[in-house]
Amino acid sequence: MAGGDQKEHNFLMSTLPEEPDLTTTFCIDGYLKPYEQEIRRRYTCLKELINKIDNDEGGLDQFTRGYEKFGVHRQPDNSIEVTEWAPGAAGIYLRGEFNNWQIEDRCAFRQGEYGRWHLRIPPNPDGSCPVGHQTKLKLGIRLHNGEIVDRICPWAKMVARPHNVPIFEQIFWDPPEDQVYKFKHRHPGQKEGLKIYESHVGIASWEGKVATYKQFTDNVIPRIADLGYNAIQLMAIMEHAYYASFGYQVTSFYAASSRYGNPEELKELIDVAHSRGITVLLDVVHSHASKNTVDGLNQFDGTNSCYFHDRGRGTHDLWDSRLFNYTQPEVLRFLLSNLRWWIEEYQFDGFRFDGVTSMLYHTHGMGHAFSGNYDEYFGLNTDTESLVYMMLANHMLHSIYPDFMVTVAEEVSGMPLLCRPLEEGGSGFDYRLAMAIPDVWIKMSGESLVIDRGIALHKMIRLITIGLGGEAYLTFIGNEFGHPEWLDFPRAGNNESYHYARRQFNLADDNLLKYQYLNNFDRAMIRLESRYRWLSHPQNYVSLKHQDDKVVVFERADKLLFIFNFHTNKSYTDYKIGVQMAGTYEIVLDSDAEEFGGHKRLDHGIKYHTFPEPWCDRANHLFVYVPCRTAIVLAKTD
Repeated sequence: MAGGDQKEHNFLMSTLPEEPDLTTTFCIDGYLKPYEQEIRRRYTCLKELINKIDNDEGGLDQFTRGYEKFGVHRQPDNSIEVTEWAPGAAGIYLRGEFNNWQIEDRCAFRQGEYGRWHLRIPPNPDGSCPVGHQTKLKLGIRLHNGEIVDRICPWAKMVARPHNVPIFEQIFWDPPEDQVYKFKHRHPGQKEGLKIYESHVGIASWEGKVATYKQFTDNVIPRIADLGYNAIQLMAIMEHAYYASFGYQVTSFYAASSRYGNPEELKELIDVAHSRGITVLLDVVHSHASKNTVDGLNQFDGTNSCYFHDRGRGTHDLWDSRLFNYTQPEVLRFLLSNLRWWIEEYQFDGFRFDGVTSMLYHTHGMGHAFSGNYDEYFGLNTDTESLVYMMLANHMLHSIYPDFMVTVAEEVSGMPLLCRPLEEGGSGFDYRLAMAIPDVWIKMSGESLVIDRGIALHKMIRLITIGLGGEAYLTFIGNEFGHPEWLDFPRAGNNESYHYARRQFNLADDNLLKYQYLNNFDRAMIRLESRYRWLSHPQNYVSLKHQDDKVVVFERADKLLFIFNFHTNKSYTDYKIGVQMAGTYEIVLDSDAEEFGGHKRLDHGIKYHTFPEPWCDRANHLFVYVPCRTAIVLAKTD
């Protein structure tokens, strides 16, 4: 069921049990048993919040549709209605191109209950709408000292910056029906075995400029599909003031970044990805917000709180940003509705939640080298309010969109139960990013100074990561062909240069260059996983980790045998390998093959037969030739 097809969700909302069933939880990890009381307390906090929303707001479905009421809306009779939440304001005015930017009585909001303000502007005498498509708007917030300050509606669907002006303006996005993009394809519905291509639209071109949604749709999605990736994670989509922030200083949470194009072009991008069977995840930033006031949420109503905590708790010192007050019902409405907006309006399939570690702890994880001691996760440093917000978000998303929803946590502390179901006392995420793995590879590859050795290691690193790294795989745009330059956005320190804020796909397409070999290997590796689907297969056994030989051997998905020789110069003839399943094996992937820039030292016509003698705790064994700096995958064929 596509997000846009779901109009009534109350009957779909799953009901959480009164108490979590911790039987499975403690079977998986008995060390959690001493923390049972704290696990149950967190679950109780979630249940109490859900019950409060049910009683006060008519349920989560209604509560999370805030975008239908708040913000600027054209009504069927062409009148304009606006609702804003600004509890600290003394008054609010709507002004813009439609009234020559005047502060006038007909555009003054009336004060309602619970800090809300309401405005209705009737249709023009000829029946047309007083605020036309692409009209520039601002909110004038009257402070209690009489001063009127400019603000942008927090629910704005589109904002843009005039040329060489560093402040966004709200653009009333209300295109004629024939200009609204109509989705043609449904959600792919993939939840397991995700092979994610992490992307930034702005850098998705070889040219020194900000690339567009359209360019990404036409040029990059075909590459992603050709490689075999089945998911795209889009970064820096939520509008942000500072391009070099990588999208992490969000100013307008409901506006797709206008740097790359308009909202309809983003919809087309997602729909085209869906036509290829590709899941599209949004990198969502609900951990903090930009400190901008004129075009951000900060001091929206003239006070230092409103959407955020006041004083020290409301500021992230390292990121120089504001921190949400997750105890405030209107903040919960704003953020939860924001998640639904990106699904209902743009048809995203799920989210990568940014900054989860920062949200989990009062210290935001700063200056804390987590040792793995469970006391670190179940003590007073854990921010229950933030944690319960994420639990609630996962409950809402997986209940309303069970057929396709995927949530990923960017979390580095190792919080237990983060990816267990809520019913088992968990936080409800589907995946957690294994952030420590790339750090190891970066260090290792940084010490590889010879090009031939570096290429060989690059291929082996990818294969062992997708082979052992977890239940999904992620690469960053350009890594598939070993992009030769780092990423550095235009900023004062580099004279606003775009030279390093681009991806040179032309390098992979040049048959005279070696980048093609890494691209070819990435394609073969990703397609091999699609064929055997080991990421979603439970069978996984490491039979050998030989430090002196520099050999690693493991089995996946019953049929596959992965063999790695990381030694810089030693190759092994008739190397004895343990394997559980008896039978005949053949090479299905060889990092040393010619098309991957290797030395083609292996004969792919050889069939490897097992012998019924145990080896390395496996029931059988076989013998293989394993060249140095080579990884091979054997598949059982009978």
